Amino acid sequence: MNSPTPQPFRTLRRKAVAAAVAVTVGALAAGVLAVPSAVAASGRDVVQQRMNALVADGVAPGVLGSVRSLDGRTRGYTAGVGDVATGAAVPRDGQVRVGSNTKTFTAVLVLQLVARGKVDLDASVETYLPGVVHGDRIDGNRITVRHLLQQTSGLPNYTLHLGDDVRLYQPRELVDIALRYPGESEPGKVWAYSNTNYVLAGLIVEAVTHRTLAEEIDRRIVRPLGLRHTYFPAPGDATIREAHPRGYYRESAGTPLVDVTETDPSWAWAAGQLVSTPADLNRFFTGLLNGALLPPEQLAEMRATIPAGEPFVAGTRYGLGLVSTPLSCGGVYWGHGGSIPGYETRVGVTEDGRAATVTMNVQAPDKAVARQLEGVVDAALCR
Repeated sequence: MNSPTPQPFRTLRRKAVAAAVAVTVGALAAGVLAVPSAVAASGRDVVQQRMNALVADGVAPGVLGSVRSLDGRTRGYTAGVGDVATGAAVPRDGQVRVGSNTKTFTAVLVLQLVARGKVDLDASVETYLPGVVHGDRIDGNRITVRHLLQQTSGLPNYTLHLGDDVRLYQPRELVDIALRYPGESEPGKVWAYSNTNYVLAGLIVEAVTHRTLAEEIDRRIVRPLGLRHTYFPAPGDATIREAHPRGYYRESAGTPLVDVTETDPSWAWAAGQLVSTPADLNRFFTGLLNGALLPPEQLAEMRATIPAGEPFVAGTRYGLGLVSTPLSCGGVYWGHGGSIPGYETRVGVTEDGRAATVTMNVQAPDKAVARQLEGVVDAALCR
């Protein structure tokens, strides 16, 4: 999720650090986690070079990615290690927690309901979730579905206020945590990133369809697109099903890595719970832009963007769960991005069919590190 790390993982780090595998930036740079020879850069492949640099500079233990070029060819990439304790290689196209890329899946479901006449983008949240969204300077009658998807609701971000428990959360609990705090702006007036918006969007999907969000993601997105390695973890499922790099958390640059691979992701729910692979994310975002998931009218709504601020790079614009980011070579790419304890993922798809997804198996401790990962995507799409 593209937001500050929730409190449970700060507490988890304090409890686990004594037993954690400590790998310092200096050790990484010294080659303790050397790039496996099987994936060494050719010397001309800028994507591999930049991924290798992330490992050599101590930014991440491992990196994996998938790039689709203009000619339709797809190449998988890896660098570093997937397990710092054993030195095991990063699995090619391994599964990872993709964080806030989940938001685009949730937004697609809502817009599919709009296309079917089941949801009105400009209807109030109160219409679909009566009595749920009310509090100090918060009125669900004045917040629309569009405000939720566009991140202009003014609702507090619940992830800034989670307690110390790493446990199973119900979606309504997450909303209730946010509603303990006053609204931050008038609906529709200010863009501000809040995971609360997408938990509410997920609740709307469930209220309208009478099915779980997981069922709808699988039925309406995963199976139609053939995303064979993408799934929404069941309640209480702390595992990752298929081959995957271990995921690590670091409090700040230079501090020890803590293995947080197996953790209950329910605190992220519709805002960030999905597990997927780089190749599946490329297929999802490419299919979305190609019209495989939405009629033209709803896809146009999704792509109607407004300027976005933190945590995105300057020039980024936010639509309805879809982000456009400037390319260094001109034009933009579409995607979202996700940051969640254990993994940092960036996705980019262009109008002409290029696609790139890159993940490192540690959450970025600061914006500078996140920008380095975004630079790999930019290099892949501009080469």
